[in-house]
Amino acid sequence: MNPQILKDLVTMQMPFGKYKGRILCDLPESYLIWFHKEGFPPGKLGEMIATLYEIKLNGLEYLLQPLKNQHR
Repeated sequence: MNPQILKDLVTMQMPFGKYKGRILCDLPESYLIWFHKEGFPPGKLGEMIATLYEIKLNGLEYLLQPLKNQHR
């Protein structure tokens, strides 16, 4: 896993949709599940959302906490 993706998950904002402006790591699980069913966006954003989906699916959100604390 690319460590930069984890850093981006706690700093980048969702660029569109219902949760536009929300930090990616704060997206609700239901939204991530919807993307998983409907298809992730192309490119880096899709890769990041797919990674976040896997993190939340496997109960690994604690891995993001130290990074979140550094950027708040």
